[in-house]
Amino acid sequence: MNFLQFAVWGAYLTCMGTYLGTIGHAESIGLFYSAQGIASLFMPAIIGIIADRYIQAQKTYGICHLISAAAMISLGLYGVNTGTEAQMSVMYPLYFIAIAFYMPSLSLSYSVAYNALEVNGMDTVKSYPPIRTFGTVGFIASMWAVDLLGFQDNANQFLVSGGLGLLLGFYAFTLPECKLSKSNGKKGIVEILGLDSFKLLKDSKMAVFMIFSALIGMCLQITNSFANPFITSFGNIAEFQDTFGVKHANILISLSQISETLCILLIPFFLKKFGIKKVMLISMSAWILRFAFFGLGDPGSGVWLFVLSCIVYGVAFDFFNISGSLYVNETTDSKLRSSAQGLFMLMTNGIGATVGTLAAQAIINANVNTQTEPMAQWAGWTQSWYIFAAYALVLTVSFALIFKYKHNPDQKKA
Repeated sequence: MNFLQFAVWGAYLTCMGTYLGTIGHAESIGLFYSAQGIASLFMPAIIGIIADRYIQAQKTYGICHLISAAAMISLGLYGVNTGTEAQMSVMYPLYFIAIAFYMPSLSLSYSVAYNALEVNGMDTVKSYPPIRTFGTVGFIASMWAVDLLGFQDNANQFLVSGGLGLLLGFYAFTLPECKLSKSNGKKGIVEILGLDSFKLLKDSKMAVFMIFSALIGMCLQITNSFANPFITSFGNIAEFQDTFGVKHANILISLSQISETLCILLIPFFLKKFGIKKVMLISMSAWILRFAFFGLGDPGSGVWLFVLSCIVYGVAFDFFNISGSLYVNETTDSKLRSSAQGLFMLMTNGIGATVGTLAAQAIINANVNTQTEPMAQWAGWTQSWYIFAAYALVLTVSFALIFKYKHNPDQKKA
C-alpha cells in the first residue's frame, strides 16, 4: 500500500512542470502545483469525517484513489490526444479533481496502515516506520520509470499515475476493515472541520512556531515544481544537450528522495542533542543551500552542485516536516494533539505551500519566461534561485532572533 501510495505521486510530481512547459503553459506551473495546497485546506477534513462516521476508512481510501485515478487517466488521455493544443480550461479541472481526492488519501493511508497493524497484534511505533520507507522507494521507482520510458515531457506520466491509482484503489478494498466511530453529541461545523485548532495560537510560542512553519512551508514545493523544468531547459544550450542531467533529470532529482530517506534516521539524535530550535535552523540553512546550489550549478562540470543540492534536501525537508510534527506532538496537550497536527499541516502544506508556489511562479515568470534566448533564460533561472535562497536566509535569521526556546537534553520532550 505504501509503495503504491507514493508511486502514484512520484509519476508526475517532479516532472509535470517540464510537460507543462513543453506544451506552452510554463506560466501555469505554479497554479498546478498550488492545487495541492488548496485541496489540503479542506478536503482532508471532509474526507476524514466520511471515513470516521459513514464509510469505513479502507473503503473511503479506495474510493478516493479510484476517483483520483479516473480524473488522472482522463487528463492523460486528453493530453496525449491534443498534444500542444491542450487547453488549461480542460486540463486544470481534471487535475484539480485528481489531486483533491489524492491529498486526503495521504492521511487515510496512515489510519488504514495503523489499523492493519493493530488488528494483527503489532506495535505500530516499531513496525510502521520500516514499512513507510517503501513509500519513498515507490516514489523513486515511479520517477525512474517515467524517466526511462521517456514520459517526463509528455502526458503519459498521468496515465502511469492513474494506472497505479486504479491498482491501489481496488487493492484497498482487500485491506482489514476499519471501525466507524460513534459520534457523542452534535458538533458544530467549526469543530468538524478542525478550525477550532486555531485556539492553539493563543500560546505565543506556538503562534510564533506555526507562523514560521507557514513561512518555511513556502519553500516545500518550489523545487518539486521547477527543478525538472530548470534542469531540462539546459537542453537548449549546445554545451549541455547530451549531459546525463538533461536527459535524465528525474533520476538526478531522485537523489533528493534518497537523501530524505536516510536523513529520517538522524532526527532522533539531533532533536535530543540540539533541540527543536537548532534543528529547525539547520533545516532553514539547508534550504538556503538547496536553492543556492541550483543557482550555482549546471548539468556539465557543475553537476556536482546539483548533487549537493539533492543531498541537502533530505536535511531541509525532514528536519522541518518530521521534527516540526514531533515538536507539536510533544508540546501540546494530549487532547489537542490531533488538532495541533492538523493545524501544522494546514499552515505548512496548505497555506505555506500554496502561497510559496504561486510566488515562485511569479518570480520565474518575470526572470525566465519573459526571455527567449537560452542563455538569458539560464541567467533568469540563476537569479530566481538566488532570490529563493535569500528568502530562506532572511527566514533563518528571523527565526533565530524571534523564536525563544531553551533546550534541556534531559527532558523527554523535543
